[in-house]
Amino acid sequence: MKNAKFLLTAMTVVMFSTSAFAQLTPKGAGSDKDEHGCKSSAGYSFSVLKNDCVRLFEEKIQLKDTDTKKSYRSNATVIFSQDENQAELFLPAAHGSLLLEKEATKKAVIYKKGQYTLTKVKKSYVLKLANKVVFKS
Repeated sequence: MKNAKFLLTAMTVVMFSTSAFAQLTPKGAGSDKDEHGCKSSAGYSFSVLKNDCVRLFEEKIQLKDTDTKKSYRSNATVIFSQDENQAELFLPAAHGSLLLEKEATKKAVIYKKGQYTLTKVKKSYVLKLANKVVFKS
């Protein structure tokens, strides 16, 4: 009978400590998926145009912040649709992306959405917010 009580007590302690340990253990890298299945802790964001998870820092078009007064620099990323009629804009500290629509002009290729304007000048890009340059490549 004593052995049974000891065994029952030991099993309770093991079960309690295992449960407590599992609750205190942090999630591993990559275990945080968003609604699209993208793992932000592994550097992934969902791209509407690619309909897939992408790593923004691996994308070809990176725009640099033009604000030289800040103590840090940030990037914006641009992904184009296959037909180049849309540009998907990923801004720092924003959740999700912004889709800009192409507006063909005789002088330049322009993409717009609200107060954002992305212009291609030769082989570089300029992003303006309310006519102020905020990022460029």
